[in-house]
This record gives sequence, structure tokens and C-alpha cells, in this order.
Amino acid sequence: MHENYDLDQLLELVAQRKFRALKQVLAEMNEVDIAEFLDELEAEQQAVVFRLLPKDMAAEVFTYLEDSEDQEKLIGALSDKELREVLDELYLDDTVDIIEDMPANVVSRILRNTDASTRSQINQLLNYPKDSAGSIMTTEFVFLHPDATVEESFARIRKVGLDKETVYTCYVTRNRVLLGVVTVRRLLLASYETRIGDIMETNVISVKTHEDKEDVAQMFSKYDLSALPVVDGEDRLVGIITFDDAMDVIEEETTEDFEKMAAILPSDKPYLKTGVFETWRSRLPWLLMLMLSATFSGMIITHFESVLASYVVLTSFITMLSGTGGNSGSQSSVAVIRALSLGEVEFSDMLLVIWKELRVAVLCGVCLASANFVKMMVVDRWLMNKPEVTPLVALVVCLTLMLTVVCAKIVGCTLPMVAEKIGIDPAVMAAPFITTVVDALSLLIYFVIASQILGL
Repeated sequence: MHENYDLDQLLELVAQRKFRALKQVLAEMNEVDIAEFLDELEAEQQAVVFRLLPKDMAAEVFTYLEDSEDQEKLIGALSDKELREVLDELYLDDTVDIIEDMPANVVSRILRNTDASTRSQINQLLNYPKDSAGSIMTTEFVFLHPDATVEESFARIRKVGLDKETVYTCYVTRNRVLLGVVTVRRLLLASYETRIGDIMETNVISVKTHEDKEDVAQMFSKYDLSALPVVDGEDRLVGIITFDDAMDVIEEETTEDFEKMAAILPSDKPYLKTGVFETWRSRLPWLLMLMLSATFSGMIITHFESVLASYVVLTSFITMLSGTGGNSGSQSSVAVIRALSLGEVEFSDMLLVIWKELRVAVLCGVCLASANFVKMMVVDRWLMNKPEVTPLVALVVCLTLMLTVVCAKIVGCTLPMVAEKIGIDPAVMAAPFITTVVDALSLLIYFVIASQILGL
């Protein structure tokens, strides 16, 4: 809540039913702050407060409500006339976003309260694949004719601009085919008699309707765009994607990647709004898979029981080795996943990535092994008085540590790249999965080296 508006005071106005005073306060608030305030109210109170807002502000607040459940409750509390007024003020892409998250009965009511033309456009947008550029575009944009003058174009912008999502960038078309783009700034600086075709920018960056929306969102930061035209297979302009929609996609994908990196099935609900059983269902499958895959570590330990029986002291270093290996692998995987998501590396760069990570791993491994050798000799053998920690045992642990770091770094950088190549989200190959793989590898390396050096 914005610092100028105290939540407790607003709640007090609602409790005392001082709606006239509340209406005055709400009129001066930002739409985002009002949405946060509504989120604190019961469904009946939400509807009452929502009705105090002007139509244009009400539509904006509606899009900022925290989740689809709040929107669904509010729709249920509004009359058809009130719902129609809100929908009339919403931009088309926001209406489509709302519909996608609603149950069938609510969708049916929303569509009933829109005019035939809007309903047709909504159905068209809903037919695009969920992860495509077409699914996040809006059809509310300003298009100009190349033969029109600047004066005629300004008249058109004034006539249709109020209902468009943006008027700062106008698109030049002939027979719906995208020819160029012109900004309002460019129009303001040109004389009224100038033809649009003479001042438009013809080198237009555009995307196809079926391009992946995450790739499209990355283009906004790459080319510093405020809006991006969307064309069909015949280069006809069918919509535009605005900066705020691109940011929503990036936020959604980032959240999804973090959840996958933490071995959680993605959810589109806020944390506190997600039920206990729903959270349990999202976490259990990954935990089961990781638990079963960890049995390989147990099998390796069982296979080398004779080594542990002869040198029991080796057991005390298993946790340190597996932990360091897991952390090393996670560092590489996170760096590579980020590079993949930003388009900095591709599968064809795998050898370059491995070569870089290999050199980093050797440097890290040598430093960690050297520090660990000193620690084992000074702390374990001398200060803690463990004569069984001999220089030979320290050599086994330190060699294992160095090789584990090298293997972990290589595994951490290659698995995400392979995952993307075969069509799996690289975020899946993050910390929990890589840690499980590296645990097994570190144990295998440990016992093989111990068997060779200690002669077991």
C-alpha cells in the first residue's frame, strides 16, 4: 500500500460505511494501491468498494487484482450492466487474459456481455496457442495509410486513439499489409502536408503470430521497444504486443523457472492463496523422483562397504564432498540456464561452454583441495587428535574433491543445454536434479580413488 494511504484507515472507513469519504480517497489513489486494498476485503465488501470507482478506473483496478479468484468473485457480485461497463473499458488483450483463467460459466457470462464484434475478436485471440505471440497481442492499435498527410493522420488519431492501447507508435498499412511504422514524435516534427509514406520507418521489427511469447518478450529489451507488431504468414498486421504485456510474460517465465529450479511444479496462484494440498501435490512428484534417483548413492556405498570398513574415517568426509559437488554443479547450471534464457548461448556453443567451465573447475578444484589438505592436517589430525587422518587419507579426499568439482561443473553446464535441445525446459536440470547426479558421481570417484591409493 502506498505510504500516503494507511490500510487500517481505509478498512475503518469501510467498517463504518463512510462511503462518501472513501470515494474521495479512492479517487486520489493509484489503481495498483486500490487493487491491493480490495484484496484485503471480503467478497461483499469488494463489490461495494468497487462500485465507488469511476468506470475507467474500475476497469484498470480490475486488471491489477492479485489473482483470478478475486476477479471471479467480483464478477459474480456485479450485475450484468456493471460487468458490461467494466468490459467496455478493458483493453481486448486484458479481457482475453481474464477469460483464460476463468471457469466456463464465468466465461459464458463475460462473452454474453460483450458486443458481437468484440466477441469475435476475443474468440480469434483465444484460438492462438497459449505460448504464442498471438495469445498476448492486442488488436487495439492505430494504423495509418501511407498516402495520408500528417494533418489527416492526426485527425484519425484523435478520432480512434481514445480506445487504443497505445497511440505513441502508429503502424502504416495498405490492404492490412504492414509497410512501416511512424511515431507521434515524428508526426509532430513534420509539416501538415507531408505524406506518411515519406516519413515512416520501413525497417520494422515484427513477429509472427505463432512465435514463442518468451522469445518475443526478450526482443523488447534487445531492441529497446515499447510495442511490437504481430503479422500473419502473409505479412498482414493482425495485432501488437505492448511493453507491459512483455514484462508480464518475463515475470511469469521467471517465476516458473525458479519453481522448476527448486523442484516444484509451477503454479499461477500467489503463495498464501495456494492451499496446503495443492502445494503438497506440486512438490511431491519431484521429491519422489529425486528420492528414488538418490538410491544410486546408496547402491554405491553398499558396493564399497569393504573400503569403509577398513577406513571408517572416510565416512566423515562424504557429506563435505557431496555438498561441495552439488554446490559446484548448481553454480554452473544457474549460469548456463540464465545464458540460455537470454539467448547468450545455444546448443552449438556446448564445447565452448564446457571448455570454459573445465578451466574454472580446475582452478576452483585446486584451491579447494589445497585448503582442505591444510585443514585436514591441522584441524582434523592435530587439533582434533585424529591420527587415522593420515596424509594418504587426506590425499584421497583432496583428489576426490578436485575431480568432483570438475565433474560437477561439466554436468551442471551440459545437462541444461541437452535439456533445451531435446525440448525440455532447462530449468528442470537445476539444483535438485544436478545435486542428485553429482552425489552419486562424487561417491563413485571417492571410493575408486580410495581403493587405488589405499590398496583396498
